[in-house]
Amino acid sequence: MDFNVRVGNLCKKIPKGRVSSYKVIAEKLGTRAYRAVGNALNKNDSKEIPCHRVVDSKGELHGFARGLKVKKKLLEKEGIKIRNSKVVNFEKVLFRF
Repeated sequence: MDFNVRVGNLCKKIPKGRVSSYKVIAEKLGTRAYRAVGNALNKNDSKEIPCHRVVDSKGELHGFARGLKVKKKLLEKEGIKIRNSKVVNFEKVLFRF
């Protein structure tokens, strides 16, 4: 199966109100290609893949094709608190597969 499809399928499993990281997704796929995960999500054009729920391993917002303001707004709408472009209580809302 294509890498981008596998990334998208994992991303679909992240529940509302939770986030995961590029690193967690890469590790689940058996790789350390964290940036490749980000690139796969950036190329995604399906609204079924909630790529706004993926942040870096420190909980900071990065790389969203529709812009970080939109990513922040989508996460806040799902109950995720953001302060200074970082997820508040990151470890508590981090979803691991």
